[in-house]
Amino acid sequence: MQITAAELAHLLNAEIEGNPKALVNKLVKIEEADNESLCFIANPKYEHFAEHTNAGIVIIAKKFSAPKNKNTTYLKVDDPYSSFAILLDKFSSLQNQGKTGWEKPYFIHETAKVDKNTYLGAFVYVGKNANIAANVQIYPNTYIGDDCSIAEGSIIYSGVHLYNNTQVGKNTIIHSGVIIGSDGFGFAPQKDGSFKKVPQTGKVVIGNNVEIGANTVIDRATLGNTTIHNGVKLDNLVQIAHNVEIGENTVVAAQAGISGSTKLGKNVMVGGQVGFVGHITIADGTKINAQSGVSKSVDKKGSSLSGSPAENFRQHYKNIALTRQLSSMLERIEKLEQELRNK
Repeated sequence: MQITAAELAHLLNAEIEGNPKALVNKLVKIEEADNESLCFIANPKYEHFAEHTNAGIVIIAKKFSAPKNKNTTYLKVDDPYSSFAILLDKFSSLQNQGKTGWEKPYFIHETAKVDKNTYLGAFVYVGKNANIAANVQIYPNTYIGDDCSIAEGSIIYSGVHLYNNTQVGKNTIIHSGVIIGSDGFGFAPQKDGSFKKVPQTGKVVIGNNVEIGANTVIDRATLGNTTIHNGVKLDNLVQIAHNVEIGENTVVAAQAGISGSTKLGKNVMVGGQVGFVGHITIADGTKINAQSGVSKSVDKKGSSLSGSPAENFRQHYKNIALTRQLSSMLERIEKLEQELRNK
């Protein structure tokens, strides 16, 4: 893909500083750029690269003063990161064009409905009564179980397993290794010390414009639904237990685990390795720092938490500061005790 600075400026509503006819054909990191490269600077830590970069075009913030570099054209925008995300989406969609047709061998049950405009990779399995809409892409070695449905425009990458009755909305992306609809972790303790499996008879419902990272697992509900609402973004290696509900536009970073029947509100931000106990509710807009342990419900919208057990993040960091003083405080106490004994 080749594109000029003028075309990019029109797409991003950007101001041009330099040559509007500058031509680029690839997106790269600014420290690795050549004169055919398009780059961006969103983090001030990388601003020093702008002065000596070989990039053909660099996207920068309007508040950033562009250096006088004759070989580089600068596009000034309000938000470089969002602008670059738009370009990455455009480049990615162009690269993904051309994936059409049904590659053999594949299996489609006679009762399944698969739109003719769907891409099916080799060794895809589509089960009984499954329903796959137009413009869905299903990459090789993927399992679509009985009674599953995938709405228009979604992408299912290779090696994904959708257990029976899983529902996937429009324009959702599911990355390799994801398993959706596996049994929830339900076992009833018996008098003899053993555990009896509790059948998991519910399903998983995934909304529109969701993205699910590689090797994430979402368990089916015991009864009813495990629900991932519209716009949710899940990182790699996330565990979602049975009957969990995640509200619209919530994001969850890698290695987080959400126990059964917990409900996260809208626009919640969950850091990496956060753990939630079961049967609690998290208010809209809550922010939870990495490695926190959330052991009770959060009722106040927009709360910020940290630590284990999780608490108000300011109080958490005050406690850390006090903990670091324990050694010197102990020395002072021992010194005072010694002085008292000597009197």
